[in-house]
Amino acid sequence: MRRLAGLLVVPLLLLSTAACGDDKASDSVSKNGFPAISAGTKFGEKPTLAKGEGDPPKKLKTEVISEGDGAKLKNGDAAEVNYLGQAWDSTKPFDNSFDRKQPFGLILGAGMVIPGWEQGLVGQKVGSRVQLVIPPELAYGEQGQGEDIKPNATLVFVVDVVSGKAVPKSPKGSTVAQDNIDLPKVADNTDGKAPKVTIPKSDPPKKLVSNYVLESDGEAVKETDTVVVNYEAYLWKGAKKFDSTYDTGKVASFPLAQITVKGLKAGLAGKKVGSRVLLVIPPDQGFGDQAQQTVPANSTLVWSVDILTKM
Repeated sequence: MRRLAGLLVVPLLLLSTAACGDDKASDSVSKNGFPAISAGTKFGEKPTLAKGEGDPPKKLKTEVISEGDGAKLKNGDAAEVNYLGQAWDSTKPFDNSFDRKQPFGLILGAGMVIPGWEQGLVGQKVGSRVQLVIPPELAYGEQGQGEDIKPNATLVFVVDVVSGKAVPKSPKGSTVAQDNIDLPKVADNTDGKAPKVTIPKSDPPKKLVSNYVLESDGEAVKETDTVVVNYEAYLWKGAKKFDSTYDTGKVASFPLAQITVKGLKAGLAGKKVGSRVLLVIPPDQGFGDQAQQTVPANSTLVWSVDILTKM
């Protein structure tokens, strides 16, 4: 089963990018072979990076420029960061979140970002500014990435760790009756295992369905939030599963504003964090008349979505 997550959101460079730190950064950081930060040295400021000097290091290098006083990030945490990325031998950034004025959300250890990020951010405190120098084998390797990241490029990042939190294993809420015999039924288990989804043999509804299976008392999801979810996704026709985070053992993280599947975005907006939601998405709010991997054109989609947390 191939994951469809990459088709659900507008792609960003990092495979998908302010608690406040102290202000101990110097006016120009260039210690131990790290490229200097000549402007924007404080947490929350867009940095300006100098070109690296000499040959780049062969291994991952990490430097804490200013240390925050928050919790340390660990694998499995949901984190939000601001970042600026630049090639070692360049003075031109290839990407940054500061200009977008929107932190980048990720789940550490979920394979959402390049390995150099995964390794370099674990153990860093929320509120910290960190500089990473990432060799090619922990970045984009021999293939590079687009026009801006050449093959075998060493990359330099300045990363501000804005927030970090543990992700619950399962939703928690009150069971909501599922009385409509013409709609799928979703199990209300909270043991961290995939819920059973039973799809009727009747014709699917023509309009979007977004119903609670478990309703929590958490905050409502806003369109500006990034949600961390577990889900099971089926085709109505034939009740065939086409995607699942449970099967991979890794949760997914979606900035709601960047979700391209209209029914998924509309169905999650306003729902409460900690809940399980049944979504039935008609073709005009799903993938439409375009086939996507194992999803035929004009398919009605059925999703069971656990909203574990938001960022």
